[in-house]
This record gives sequence, C-alpha cells and structure tokens, in this order.
Amino acid sequence: EHAKQMIQEGVDIIDVGGESTRPGYTMISDEEEIERTVPVVEALKERFDIPISIDTYKSKVAKANIKAGVDLVNDIWGMKYDTKVACCLMHNRDEASYKHFMKEMIEDIKESVKIAKEAGVKNKRIILDPGVGFGKTYDNNLEAIRCLKDLEELGYPVLLGTSRKSVIGLSLDLPSDQRMEGTLATTVMGVMQGVA
Repeated sequence: EHAKQMIQEGVDIIDVGGESTRPGYTMISDEEEIERTVPVVEALKERFDIPISIDTYKSKVAKANIKAGVDLVNDIWGMKYDTKVACCLMHNRDEASYKHFMKEMIEDIKESVKIAKEAGVKNKRIILDPGVGFGKTYDNNLEAIRCLKDLEELGYPVLLGTSRKSVIGLSLDLPSDQRMEGTLATTVMGVMQGVA
C-alpha cells in the first residue's frame, strides 16, 4: 500500500532495504536480510511496473534480490561484483577525516568506479552517490551538496539522497518528521546541478 501511494505521488524508483545503515546500526545476517527483502521485492515486481532497487552492501543479499527481479543495487560501501543490473556506488568512509574534502571524496569514488569496472560492471550501469550523511561531518555534507557538479564531471549519472537527513535537521533545527522543506530545497539544488 505504501509503494502504491508513493507511485501515485510520482516516485521513479522504489528502494527496498532490510538492514538500517544509520550510524551505530546493528548488522544482521545475510539470511535475515534476504528473508526481509526478497518477499517484498517479489510482491512489488508482481504488482507494479516500476524499477526496484535493493539497498544492501552484501553480495549474497544482492544476488538473492537480483534473482527476485531488482533492477539496481544501491550499495553504501561500493562492494562490487559482476552483475547485469545498475550499480550505485556511494561514497563512504569509516571516519570523517579529510584534508581536502571534495578532492578526497572524488578520489575515493574514482577508486570505487575502478573496482566496479574491474569486476565487470559496465560504464553505462554505474551511478554515483555522494553519500550525504555517511562518513562526513556536517560541513562536509553541505559541501557535497553544494559541489555536486564536481561529481557530475566524472561522467556518470549522480543520485542524491538527502530525504530528512540530519544535515537538514541541523541546518533548520528540526526533527526528522519536519524536514520536508529542507528535503525539497536540497532536491532542487541537486536538479539544478544536473543530478539524474
């Protein structure tokens, strides 16, 4: 029902995730994540004609969901493998420690692209994500949003995920359920910079 509502409201992709990856998250087993996601993916593919992505960094979970029909793997850690679906490579680091943030973020993403290509992922199947809210300080997140054009220059489509993120909450001093305006503002900023 929620997916139906989102589709009616105009979403382009439904992203399914079985494990929270917020800071301090608890990792679950591959099996539990598969049990949580595969039935949802199968039900969505059966009912709707819309691209479905699987939000996972575990190859076993990704493979099970590819078999279930997902169209894209949304991987927050950039672990790549040979696949025929699109691959979203998100920037992430264990610690938000940078000397020159944008330069280092671009280098990290180039490294992920290299790994993906060496694993057989085709150029046309690569999508980049600056990873707002992951391995970044508040200021780093703002800079990533402000400098999306730098990421665009790598020649791949860019995905921006800022919906209700803490950077919006900190900027506007609002709880997560009151960040619609900030989400809209960052979305517009992304579109203005060419985010796909």
